[in-house]
Amino acid sequence: MAIQKTHDLLSIGGGMGGYVSAIRAAQLGLDAGCVEQESALGGTCLRIGCIPSKALLEASELFHEAKNGLSDFGVKVSGVDLDLPKMLNKKDTIVKSLTTGVAGLLKKNKVARYTGHAKIVGPGRVLVKGEGEETEILAKHIIIATGSKVAPLRGVTMDGDRIGSSTDALSYPEVPGHLVVIGAGYIGLEMGSVWLRLGAKVTVLEYLDRILPGLDAEIAKEAQKVLARQGFEFHLGTRVTGARVENDGCVVEIEGGEPIECDRVLVAVGRLPNTENLGLESVGIALDERGRIPVDDHFRTSAAGIYAVGDVIRGPMLAHKAEEEAMACVEQIVTGYGHVNYDAIPGVVYTNPEVASVGKTEEELAQAGIPYKKGSFPFMPNGRAKALGHTQGKVKILAHAETDRILGVHIIGPRAGDLIAEAVVAIEFAASAEDLARSSHAHPTLAEVMKEAALAVEGRAIHI
Repeated sequence: MAIQKTHDLLSIGGGMGGYVSAIRAAQLGLDAGCVEQESALGGTCLRIGCIPSKALLEASELFHEAKNGLSDFGVKVSGVDLDLPKMLNKKDTIVKSLTTGVAGLLKKNKVARYTGHAKIVGPGRVLVKGEGEETEILAKHIIIATGSKVAPLRGVTMDGDRIGSSTDALSYPEVPGHLVVIGAGYIGLEMGSVWLRLGAKVTVLEYLDRILPGLDAEIAKEAQKVLARQGFEFHLGTRVTGARVENDGCVVEIEGGEPIECDRVLVAVGRLPNTENLGLESVGIALDERGRIPVDDHFRTSAAGIYAVGDVIRGPMLAHKAEEEAMACVEQIVTGYGHVNYDAIPGVVYTNPEVASVGKTEEELAQAGIPYKKGSFPFMPNGRAKALGHTQGKVKILAHAETDRILGVHIIGPRAGDLIAEAVVAIEFAASAEDLARSSHAHPTLAEVMKEAALAVEGRAIHI
């Protein structure tokens, strides 16, 4: 017989959407619980996504710089060798530290933690099946935050070894001689960057005629040029029809072309909402055509008392988007008000140089018929960029042609992922390009490129 527990609010999922919603509920005085089927908390992003990939990106960049980039600074280095097991161990150590930290946060905020698979079995009722025991939880409010899973590709069977997902690419036991990446989105390009820097030949196959779909086309085009110079081999407009393990390697079949032989294949064609076996049918919740849970503007599903946030609902699959939704959802439940400004949700691609974006792209504005003006400024003349030895890229600002309100900011360049925060705040506060241009930026900093781009909106850039 199942043990019975009662909470004011229960979050299903231990990722950013789940643990953040549980902690925020506890802060607001609710008795909160959080269910996660994995032994470690943090969800996909922390355990097998954002964090471990960034750890490897940083480590591989350090290796590449030590081997190829320090001589320009007068630093002579010899005998640079790769210790891949130690690099992978460092990555795992970082992940373990952070997952342990999340567990500590739940404990600190007195959030009850449950380990096992959660299934809704009726209004306000969730059954958690753990190892050797079942717990029935009664909750007035249930938040579904179960994240996403790897999208499969027809004709390609992933074996978790030679042909696998980004999870497998985080732990290759050796550097592949030739890695084929299927998909030119941020996951494929980031993991491709890791292994390219460590010595692999990397071939990227993309069905569309461009890389980084969804990002501003001008910035994506420049990113492709930069990455190609680094050694990426791109085949765009290419449809993969199959992939198989053959002898000690792999063969990738493409439509209308010769098969490609390689050592490993990384399938990175996107992710799907993780909405299977949640018991949604027990409360009458039907998924949409993309397998997502439909919600209203307050994250309420069609079932009273049940909400959903993060990758399982509409919008980009980003950890920080899930976090914002989690906060807003709980605050709506408790205080009657919660809001997310989706125009101020940034996206970052952690290649080198980084690519970052927030707000509308030029293509979206043109399609919507919104009059706009734009200003851009390169990193090349920037003193700080020259000192760093990273001068590729630019900042591009899109502002309303009549009101000057900033509508979108797109960056390719050094530390773009950090620089985009200024643009996020500007959009959140409905700032104009003039507001940004009139704000003092410390010299010498990379942020000065943002100021110059804002000045360029009206043709007033100084240092070019």
